[in-house]
Amino acid sequence: MALPTSSVITLHINGEQHTLPVDHRTTLLDALRERLDLTGTKKGCDQGQCGACTVLVDGRRTVACLQLAVAAEGREITTIEGVADGERLHPVQQAFLDLDGYQCGYCTPGQICSAIGMLAEHAAGWPSAATADVRPAGPRPLTADEIRERMSGNLCRCAAYTSIVEAVASAAESGTAARGGTRPEDKEPAA
Repeated sequence: MALPTSSVITLHINGEQHTLPVDHRTTLLDALRERLDLTGTKKGCDQGQCGACTVLVDGRRTVACLQLAVAAEGREITTIEGVADGERLHPVQQAFLDLDGYQCGYCTPGQICSAIGMLAEHAAGWPSAATADVRPAGPRPLTADEIRERMSGNLCRCAAYTSIVEAVASAAESGTAARGGTRPEDKEPAA
């Protein structure tokens, strides 16, 4: 007896529910772009190495090209289309505009979603590989080295890295960059 190869799933995206039939092999990226016309999330390498497809799933950064759509059912998904508050840009979006944190703009949606998730991780006190002293609890200084390390999964082929780091630092200084329910629960990261 053959097992079914497709299912009807309901995805919670940017505060809205979307019910659609999908092949079990459909990635979240393809469901977003090809099935739901949410094309702000970009397809780059399709191997989880460039970060262009980064979205937030339950407030955590996720490369959508490696996440199966069926595994995202019932979880809160935020794409670049959902980070603004109506006409008011998210502080990270505003910082990218103010400080030219983009050139061609292709990687920018993934960079912004990753920065939002990263700032929430930092606010929750999660260390990175660049964190000098992991013993103290709580947020550590968010240095340029910390930002570069934490954002290292997002590539910019135009090499706008200096402006990206400045934009993320500026958004972090605003203190509101993790607003809007995109903050992960204050728990230890998975090992």
